[in-house]
Amino acid sequence: MVDADNNGAAGLSCRPPRFYGRRKGKPLRQGKLELMDQLLPSLAISVPANGAGLDPRTLFPNNPREIWLEVGFGAGEHTAAQAKANPDIGLIGSEVFLNGLGGLLKHVAADHLDNIRIFPEDVRRQLPAIPVGCLSKVFVLFPDPWPKKRHATRRFIGQDNLDVLARLIRPGGELRIASDHPVYIDWALEQMGMRSDFTLVLKTNERPESWPPSRYEGKALEKGISCTYTVWRKN
Repeated sequence: MVDADNNGAAGLSCRPPRFYGRRKGKPLRQGKLELMDQLLPSLAISVPANGAGLDPRTLFPNNPREIWLEVGFGAGEHTAAQAKANPDIGLIGSEVFLNGLGGLLKHVAADHLDNIRIFPEDVRRQLPAIPVGCLSKVFVLFPDPWPKKRHATRRFIGQDNLDVLARLIRPGGELRIASDHPVYIDWALEQMGMRSDFTLVLKTNERPESWPPSRYEGKALEKGISCTYTVWRKN
């Protein structure tokens, strides 16, 4: 999950974005350590030097029909399920949490997925290199809610990051936002409601069929906590 300080739009500041949150959890088991060493290098995306752009379609073996981006993929369940169900798209997943990277790599290896690429860093470092209108779907699912008022600027959904996503998502494309935390949902609805370039097309407490489950969602549901799923169309 991405933790962000939204002081300055991605790509518009000379300073690298400040990251909050954990990068490591429990020690990885041997199998995931091997995947980190052997598989991640072939899937990892690097930000081009000297401010050069990145053509995401060239990252995949077959020219994908669309490019999708998941911001903070957690343990990778949703990312892997989307890639498996949509083999003709290219899906870029961004995650800084080491254990999450290991989780997605395990799915990639088990299902032989060749349409996933990984940016193992803060996604805001990558966004400036992505061409305008390149993305068809962006997922921000169950991010750290930073529920305290003084931490609100650390939430990924904020006007600076939304300005960037609005440039990168093609007209008719989607931004999907989900959370189990009422503070974050209220915040996201408020932030998105300030936009004239996105239209709310779905808000529900029932996960849509085309929306694969994730571990963070499952933990919330097991505790009896309601989740909210929203889809915003780029105008």
